[in-house]
Amino acid sequence: MNASSASLLSKIDSPADLKRLSRAELHRLATELRQYVVDSVSKTGGHFSSNLGTVELTIALHAVFDTPRDRIVWDVGHQTYAHKILTGRRDRMDTLRQQGGLSGFPRRDESEYDTFGTAHSSTSISAAHGFAMAAKLKGEERRAIAVIGDGAMTAGMAFEALNNAGVPHGGLLGDVLVILNDNDMSISPPVGALNKYFTRLMSGSFYAAAREGAKSVLKNTPLYEFARRFEEHTKGMFVPGTIFEEFGFNYVGPIDGHDLDALIPTLENLRDKKGPQFLHVVTKKGQGYKLAEADPVKYHAASGKFDPAIGFVKPSVPPKKAFMQVFGEWLCDQAEADQKLVAITPAMREGSGMVEYHKRFPTRYFDVGIAEQHAVTFAAGLACEGLKPVVAIYSTFLQRAYDQMIHDVALQDLDVLFALDRAGLVGADGATHAGNYDIAFTRCIPKMAVLTPADELECRQLLSTGYQFKGPVTVRYPRGAGTGVDAGKALETLPWGKGEMRREGNKDGKGVAILAFGTLLYPALQAAEALDASVANMRFVKPLDTELVERLARQHGLLVTVEDGCVMGGAGSAVLEHLQAVGLNVPVLQLGLPDVFVEHGEPARLMAQCGLDAAGIERSIRQRLGVPALRAVND
Repeated sequence: MNASSASLLSKIDSPADLKRLSRAELHRLATELRQYVVDSVSKTGGHFSSNLGTVELTIALHAVFDTPRDRIVWDVGHQTYAHKILTGRRDRMDTLRQQGGLSGFPRRDESEYDTFGTAHSSTSISAAHGFAMAAKLKGEERRAIAVIGDGAMTAGMAFEALNNAGVPHGGLLGDVLVILNDNDMSISPPVGALNKYFTRLMSGSFYAAAREGAKSVLKNTPLYEFARRFEEHTKGMFVPGTIFEEFGFNYVGPIDGHDLDALIPTLENLRDKKGPQFLHVVTKKGQGYKLAEADPVKYHAASGKFDPAIGFVKPSVPPKKAFMQVFGEWLCDQAEADQKLVAITPAMREGSGMVEYHKRFPTRYFDVGIAEQHAVTFAAGLACEGLKPVVAIYSTFLQRAYDQMIHDVALQDLDVLFALDRAGLVGADGATHAGNYDIAFTRCIPKMAVLTPADELECRQLLSTGYQFKGPVTVRYPRGAGTGVDAGKALETLPWGKGEMRREGNKDGKGVAILAFGTLLYPALQAAEALDASVANMRFVKPLDTELVERLARQHGLLVTVEDGCVMGGAGSAVLEHLQAVGLNVPVLQLGLPDVFVEHGEPARLMAQCGLDAAGIERSIRQRLGVPALRAVND
């Protein structure tokens, strides 16, 4: 369904338009909006099942609250497509996740309705609490709403925020509403007519007035504590909200998150209440699209275009094996060979390629939920007892557990292997998910080794090499596939801390030597053909192959370091530091990701814009040498 055929949706240019619609029209709008999401994502790709699950909730929030004056913070933010459509961006949905187009997540510089940039989980309650307290301090009457999924509630940060937001600060208590979007595949039994009535009653003014009146009457009597406990346990028989009440929130729910007739009056009641409120809604991922309802994990995200009538189909030509698949196969083979191997993931089983491992080794598989800090320290505890933990984690998510890497693993020199997926740029997911910084923030940690495989075979080999090393190791590899090199089935290792020469070029003291770290070896080899440059596949950032670095420095007039990580503090910096330490004064050109947040877009195009394709590498070297380009690298 496009905008012209959506008779109601085509008239919605801002949330103010929703407030003029009747309840029946809002129901119609939900149907149109859901179809528009399906149509949009089928053309651009993007997160899918989660967005279908929040259609009614999005409509209800914007219909009830005065946005953007009332602040809504979406957590994780990948379920905001309906929100974008209703807040003036409907006609730009065809640019979603494309370079120069709409982001797949909320962004403050994209719309005033995106009050807080999100993409990593469990930040919403903290941010909403900040908004609520700022309103109090500024004397403003407005609401702050955090919409958080049940998966994101597993993170400690969410509970830290609940613990803080539920108590007064200097006599001030923020007006914050936390909406728990429980999108498990089944609707829990309490959702029904009786529960809906009970929830409406609890959120209404009569219940609140009676509750506060009873408190004032009984407060100084022996019956007060009895009444308080009786109320908690009575509510506990109907709802699982006692824990949130203990945090200082008034708990309401659970209610059906797809029932506008329940959502709207409940939100209206909560809108008018002061202090911390907690609403539990139950939604279904993929709601309204049968294929996604049946398999919400498969339909979590569309990697590209698809036919809505057919759904996701396998490509006729099998794609090259992705690095995550290489890791998953290695993990199973290594676990077969070593009973001490245990694998840990922070809620990324599919994304990290661990489905088969989970099936084959269920007792040695640990999904700790979205709790990266816990994942790393849990691994440290396992390592203390002689097991060999492998932490499979995205580079961008490891940032959240940096203290644990230093304090709990490296400081104690524990035997933990970190398999860092999504290193470097990640394309359509953009800056929030890019793994640009792991080389810089891991190589500075004492005892931490940093390994950078160039292709699928080397990824498997360096995983084995890092696994056999006694101490903390990171092995980083990018999203997607490599060059198509067969990874094989062996568990062979490579010499520790040693790189290799892949091309011998001009070594008369005036030539160029390219030191490639990771998958940029292959564009570096292409560039070297046009320059008659030497190329080293360095493999290790730490320990750096200092012997190879010194030999190349003595034989060449210019060293060029190439990496798909940030230049500042990266592998090139490691080379410079060593050359300075040994007194070798040779020019070094560092090529890598610039000191900016690289936006979303097609990965190859982004790499080219950063000068990290073959043509860009050749161009940068020629500019440094003052030599004009003779021909295109790919001629």
